[in-house]
Amino acid sequence: MATERRFTFDEVPELYDRNRPGYPAALFDDLISLSRIYPAARILEIGCGTGQATIPLAQRGFSVLCLEPGPAMARFAREKLARFPRVEVLESTFEEWSVEKGAFNLVFSSQAFHWVAAGVRFRKAAMALDSTGALAVVGNAVVLERSPLREAIDAVYARHAPTLVGPPATRWYSEEGPVSELFGASACFGPVTWRRYPWSQVYSPSEYCDLLRTHSDHRLLPRDRLEPLLEALSGLIQANGGEIEVAYDAHLYLARRADWHQS
Repeated sequence: MATERRFTFDEVPELYDRNRPGYPAALFDDLISLSRIYPAARILEIGCGTGQATIPLAQRGFSVLCLEPGPAMARFAREKLARFPRVEVLESTFEEWSVEKGAFNLVFSSQAFHWVAAGVRFRKAAMALDSTGALAVVGNAVVLERSPLREAIDAVYARHAPTLVGPPATRWYSEEGPVSELFGASACFGPVTWRRYPWSQVYSPSEYCDLLRTHSDHRLLPRDRLEPLLEALSGLIQANGGEIEVAYDAHLYLARRADWHQS
């Protein structure tokens, strides 16, 4: 299922690029400071999508090799990032990519690391890093604040898509999620530095529904279930002020490569 779900985004690159949330600028400032990368540094990005998180790195002049498994997403990212001569987009999963051992100063992944096979994630990232390199894992986690509107939204899901009721998948990146523990269990990296960046975004009914159309769990719903769900959500938001504010916590996890033997 994980393999299927991570390719659902490839069907809607324009929608994805237009509606997926970005990250606060402070996150990238801390990423560069904590990783101690220098202007000539080479970065490997795992799962670049449409290049949303690549641009803040490319604008700072870094050399970035972006891996993106979806052909349409890779093509979109390639066109979007064409103005940055030091950025290359390669159509490949991280699992299939022929690792360049010790070639990178930073391995970076935003909202994509959970898709990578568990047995590959950390070990292959460590193999790609030089002896002082770091791995940075970034993700937005939705903050579910209780309110009458949120309770009404939950009721809509219970009626139209009960399989989607429950904590959002983005919780994987939250401080209650497994990322820090997985870093430690890999034995490939040293102590993890964690930072949280609270922010929010306001959506109109149509913008919010378009955002949901980019979520893999929603994309896997049959059309005759998805459309009534979105119609009900749109009507509910319209009846409650005509907009919805979604609270996010952006999370940054970063650790330097440990002294270990590659094999």
